Amino acid sequence: MLTKNQICRAQINDITSEGSGVCRIDGMAVFVPDTAAGDILDVRIVKVLKSYAYGIIENMIEPSAERVAPDCPHYKQCGGCVFRHINYGAECSVKNKIVSDAFSRLGGIDTVPDEFIGGDSTGRYRNKAQYPLAVRDGKAVCGFYAERTHRVIPIEDCPLQPEVFADIVCTSLDFINAKKLPVYDEKSHTGILRHIYIRQGAHSGELMVCYVVRKEFSRQLRPLADILTKNYPHIKSVIMNVNPDKTNVILGRDSSVLSGADHICDTMCGNTVQISAQSFYQVNTVQAEKLYRKALDYAAPNSSDIIADLYCGVGTIGLSMAAEVGKIIGVEIVPEAIVNAKLNAAQNNITNAEFHCGDAGEVFERLRQKGCSPDIIVLDPPRKGCSEQTLSTVVTAAPRKVVMISCNPSTAARDAKWLGEHGYKTEKICGVDLFPRTKHIECVVLMSRNES
Repeated sequence: MLTKNQICRAQINDITSEGSGVCRIDGMAVFVPDTAAGDILDVRIVKVLKSYAYGIIENMIEPSAERVAPDCPHYKQCGGCVFRHINYGAECSVKNKIVSDAFSRLGGIDTVPDEFIGGDSTGRYRNKAQYPLAVRDGKAVCGFYAERTHRVIPIEDCPLQPEVFADIVCTSLDFINAKKLPVYDEKSHTGILRHIYIRQGAHSGELMVCYVVRKEFSRQLRPLADILTKNYPHIKSVIMNVNPDKTNVILGRDSSVLSGADHICDTMCGNTVQISAQSFYQVNTVQAEKLYRKALDYAAPNSSDIIADLYCGVGTIGLSMAAEVGKIIGVEIVPEAIVNAKLNAAQNNITNAEFHCGDAGEVFERLRQKGCSPDIIVLDPPRKGCSEQTLSTVVTAAPRKVVMISCNPSTAARDAKWLGEHGYKTEKICGVDLFPRTKHIECVVLMSRNES
């Protein structure tokens, strides 16, 4: 039996979805962070449970060929980039295995995934960042939460974000500190400024800056909005969002414009799209375009097909398919996203798309009762996956194909298993890396109705 502080020599044989290496010592699995497959090292045991243990690197004997030097000074403090210590090829192999294991182990599905789609770039790819504010030594700072905490690690420049984000953050902090504006404290629920939230159109370059506040604060923030728009010509929108609640949710319901428009524009799969502060929009535009092309490839629609796009966001998936089909029907619960989706369809002269606001399962059930019979259903649910009501509605609608896009292979496998038990066979799976260096993975799944 392993004991705490025991030091053992071992070789790392695998990597978990959280980025920790796995070795076996005396028949027990031991998880060791910051390691790579092939590392030979001395491990200090720090925690022993019934069937597994945790360790840390005591001494590196022979580093893996997959290991690289982390290129971010905040790498270990922040915890966001769990794969920054291995080369990108190794990361893609790990992520492909995570997708495959999820479907085989959790879904009981033995379909071999298609070739994993890696990223063209592993840095500066994010089009959105949300920086929580805090006070350190009497000054306002912002950055990211340390893993599994709400302790802010001050980080002005993250190698995953565009460099202009760091410039905007610095300008904002200089103003906040010069004016001594009150920063929110979530423990006491006092102070005003909660988050700095920035979006950028990857192709257009247009920028939106949103200040999330606990209560009305526009008079104090308008001078800052003026400074930003003067110094950064690509800023087309400065927004104040009010979130008065004691909550981990970043955005509140009410937003107002401090300067410019209430949205920015970008291009996705050849379509011009409007993006508001509250609209869902994939954070890696270039990789999202690859993801949507793979979804269209899996759907392989006929020109007369009706596609129902559930969890449609601002309509980017459905609109990317509109030219290939007879009709697109989008459903989304966020009202602002539906407004953007309708505008996006109109400004791209797409006349065969309609959008409905509400819970995907409830809205589609109403549409189904009115005679909506889609040939293909596209699902793009949140990390928690589809509700059983939505899945039941899908089965009742009986499309010949279901294409699921998911940011969580585990819930995608669970939902594919449920659909498999109700008449749908998983035909194809493909992992797509929208989040290089982090633990997050997207996948796209094709399911076909069993005619029997």
